[in-house]
Amino acid sequence: MPILQAANTSGILLVTLSRPDALNALNIETLDNLHKVMQEAYQNSSIRGIILTGDGEKSFVAGADIKELSVLNPEEAFILAQKGQSLFSYIENFPKPVIAAVNGFALGGGCELAMACHMRIATENAKFGQPELKLGIIPGYGGTQRLAQLIGRGKALELILTADIIGSQEAKSLGLVNHVVANREELMALAYKIMDKIVARAPIAIARAIASVSAGYGFEGAGYAAEAENFGACAGTEDFKIGTIAFINKEEPKFTGK
Repeated sequence: MPILQAANTSGILLVTLSRPDALNALNIETLDNLHKVMQEAYQNSSIRGIILTGDGEKSFVAGADIKELSVLNPEEAFILAQKGQSLFSYIENFPKPVIAAVNGFALGGGCELAMACHMRIATENAKFGQPELKLGIIPGYGGTQRLAQLIGRGKALELILTADIIGSQEAKSLGLVNHVVANREELMALAYKIMDKIVARAPIAIARAIASVSAGYGFEGAGYAAEAENFGACAGTEDFKIGTIAFINKEEPKFTGK
C-alpha cells in the first residue's frame, strides 16, 4: 500500500507515504490515494490535524516516478501537472493544519508536496531541491510558484535552474523549513508537540487563519497555468527523452537543446 494511516487519541492523523523500494516516489496511484485520504480527513470531524511523512529513514518523497513520467506525451504530462497542482492546492488550503515531517530526500514532487503543507520540520539528513531540469523538464506540481513564495524569486530561480540540492540547515536559513532536528525520533516528537498545541485552539479560528494566509497566494493565478503548460511542452522535447533515459540508466544526460 502506498499510503499508511494512524490516528491518535488527540485526533491527529499520521499519514505515511510508503513506497520504500522507490524511496516513496510519487506515482499516479499515490497521488490518487493521498487525495482520497485528505478528502476522508476533511469529512471526519474527529480528525483535527495531519502529520505527513515518508516511510523509512532515507526519504520523505524522492520525487515523481520517473519511469512512469518518461512515457508521457505533452498532453498527458499537462494533465498530470494539473492533477498534482490540484491535490497540492487542496493540501495548502486544507482547513485543518498539515505538518510535513521531512526525513531524508524531499526532491522534485517531494519538495513540492512539503511546500504545500502548512509548515515543515526536517531531520539533519533531509535534502531539498527541484532537480527537474536534470531531466529536461521543469517542476510541475506548483514548485515554480511556492518555492519563490517561500524563499524569494532570485534564490528560487537559482535552485530550479541549477537543479542544486540543499541540506536542511540551509533550507531553514532560507525559510523553507521551520525546524531542524537530529533524527526521525525527534522529528516525530516535535511534529506531535506542535500539532498538539495547534489542535488545542479553536477549530473554526484555525481554519479561518489558514484561509486568510492562503488568500495572498491564489491558486487560480496565471503562474500555475503557465507551469502546467510549460511542463507539458517540455515533455515533448528530445531533451526530456535524453534526461529521463539518463536518469533511469544512472548516467549523466547530454542535452541537445531540441
